Amino acid sequence: MPRYYYLAKSQSGETKSGSLDVKDETELAGNLRQNGLFLISYETEKEPSKLKKFSLSFNKKVSVSEKIFFIRNLQVMTSAGVSLPKAIGILSTQAKNKNFGKILVKIQKKIIDGGALSDGLADYPDIFPEIFQNMVKVGEESGTLEQVLKSLSRQLEKQYDLKTKITGALIYPLVVVSAMIAIGFAMLIIVVPQLAATFAELEISLPMTTKIVIGLGQFLNQRWYFLILIIACVFIFLKQILKIKSVRKFFDKIILKFPVVSKLISEINSASFSRTLGSLMDSGVPLVRSLEIISGTLSNVYFKESMIDAAEKIKKGAKLSEALKPYQNLYLPIVIQMVEVGEETGETSRILDQLAIFLEEEVANTTKNLASLVEPLLMLAVGAAVGFFAISMIQPMYSMLGAIE
Repeated sequence: MPRYYYLAKSQSGETKSGSLDVKDETELAGNLRQNGLFLISYETEKEPSKLKKFSLSFNKKVSVSEKIFFIRNLQVMTSAGVSLPKAIGILSTQAKNKNFGKILVKIQKKIIDGGALSDGLADYPDIFPEIFQNMVKVGEESGTLEQVLKSLSRQLEKQYDLKTKITGALIYPLVVVSAMIAIGFAMLIIVVPQLAATFAELEISLPMTTKIVIGLGQFLNQRWYFLILIIACVFIFLKQILKIKSVRKFFDKIILKFPVVSKLISEINSASFSRTLGSLMDSGVPLVRSLEIISGTLSNVYFKESMIDAAEKIKKGAKLSEALKPYQNLYLPIVIQMVEVGEETGETSRILDQLAIFLEEEVANTTKNLASLVEPLLMLAVGAAVGFFAISMIQPMYSMLGAIE
């Protein structure tokens, strides 16, 4: 169904613009008449093909740092008195991501035509998720857009900082694993075939482990591209199967059973919950709507369901702390305690902000401890792999020397 961008007039003579997904211009005019508007002109945008949609979605990916730059500078420029369309126009020329720059130009055009910033952001949910749209919308309605942009910028910076700390702590184990795989691959395709040729010339009887190593080396030496294909297929398979809710739920349940990992998952989701809810409440977004938005940002299925259930209970009159108590196995005790304190003092958003800072530090410490725990396990794995390879290839040599004696 094509999207129609229209220009219309009300009975009082006021000009309005917007967009509707309708079958044709007749349906467009009919819908506008029902709202007391008369169609003046329109432009159509045909629905793109599935291939185009995929390509567009891929190209529109924008980094967190790019979003932070945009939000932070938009807040600074609007607080300095620069008009919103002009500020967005300037930032569109400064965007490193060209596709992002084009999107900002379209948002600027929408605002010039009479639309709101939140409406422009809503056209690109892959880049500006619900939390962006709702916070900006509340800021526009309450006249506190500058404060909302500042709050949103701070939240993005904190999330980016937390993600950077987690990634930084895990770099060393990943480097070790990558190096181990690369060295093992090189040994299998370079060293093993040469040893295999030597053993074949000497007609030595090989043990099973040696045969396995030689067979794997010959396979990779001749058909290495199959390995890349297998890895790609496994990656795609896992990515697709994890989209199935029941499978994802089972996977998330298994993760929550591991002692150190479950603590890290709880801290990450608790920190995300505290940071996001504090920002939304501080911006004036209703509590129920805030929880619904947060449910879409949390990574674990069980945490998502806890937010949806809490929202339903609050609709019936329950407090947030009461709604979260059945989920003490998910959230850290301090989270529910601090929410309860915030409800009693009336400073929930400020307390949640302080709680988020504390939890983010805990996540960083737990990640470092996890990395320290993984290091000796990696050393054991490397030692086992080297030992297996050495025994498999040296054992036939000892057999050969024994036969000579």
